[in-house]
Amino acid sequence: MEDKSVRWLLLTAIAPIAWGSTYFVTRQFLPADAPLWGALFRALPAGLILLLISRRLPRGVWWWRAAVLGILNVGGFFVLVYIAGQRLPSSVAATVMSASAAAMMLLAWMLRRQRPRVLAAVGAGIGLLGVALLVGVGGEPVDGWGLGAAFAGMISSSLGFVLTGRWGNEIPGLTMASWQLTMGGLMLLPVALIVDGPPPALTPTSFVGFAYLSLVSTALAFTVWFAGLRRLPAATVGLVGLLNPVTGVALGVFLAGESFGLAQVAGLGLVLTGIVLGAVVPRRARSREGMAPREGADAASTLPSDPNLPSARAGAPVVDGFLPVQDAPPVVSARRDGM
Repeated sequence: MEDKSVRWLLLTAIAPIAWGSTYFVTRQFLPADAPLWGALFRALPAGLILLLISRRLPRGVWWWRAAVLGILNVGGFFVLVYIAGQRLPSSVAATVMSASAAAMMLLAWMLRRQRPRVLAAVGAGIGLLGVALLVGVGGEPVDGWGLGAAFAGMISSSLGFVLTGRWGNEIPGLTMASWQLTMGGLMLLPVALIVDGPPPALTPTSFVGFAYLSLVSTALAFTVWFAGLRRLPAATVGLVGLLNPVTGVALGVFLAGESFGLAQVAGLGLVLTGIVLGAVVPRRARSREGMAPREGADAASTLPSDPNLPSARAGAPVVDGFLPVQDAPPVVSARRDGM
């Protein structure tokens, strides 16, 4: 691998590491009784910062599309992740979220008629078996509400990622992230006021925790993930995403003192094995399906253009707008190489 590719690989790895740390930071440093405000404090500042950078507002159908994606990938998803982070061990929460690979495969088959490869389907089955082993035996007891929140968040974000790939192949990732984060945060505001009441008083510790989640685990992580998708093969980037559950497990076990039995170690191993199998694309399959990795875009860029987009009518270059498997992200356009 070239030195430049190695540098981009290391830079892209910031995203899943940051996402994997979300559960530990939420459980250890943030208030447990204000999940809606917690999600808002994470999403809205990050969205506004990225919106100031992109300087582009939605047009036409993208107002309602951004609202839908903002609920699936941000508003609803961040609330569920917050709840899961408060009620589950970091290792369990991070690994449950890694099952999104299987969920995305099924949703893409149903919504985009992308039939999964046999090896990918086998990998998904192994991964789900690993998740069941992880949360079913060994270690400390697993909270049912936290487990439900983690699975609901995984399904919500997986659906949002698939719809983003279907709708947003010509929207720069930085712009896409700014719309979703801002819309999701704004929609959370009235709900948080009604359900959670006034915003919680922030201690120095919780302020630092929210600042980390908003700036590092959201704004920065989303940006470097999409920058990596522009410059590295999609399968390579997918493998880097395995650092998400690994980070969650490591932080939970070594810093929070969470128990992690042999059965859970086996479950985590099955999850990682399944995702690796799902990311492997045989060379003959790449040639047959025209999926050979190429610089500047991945396979999602070959989707038909959306005639409602100004960039499509103006003949602007297509960039990858497909979001990744864990917690969500932006690609920098070819003309704005911010990374």
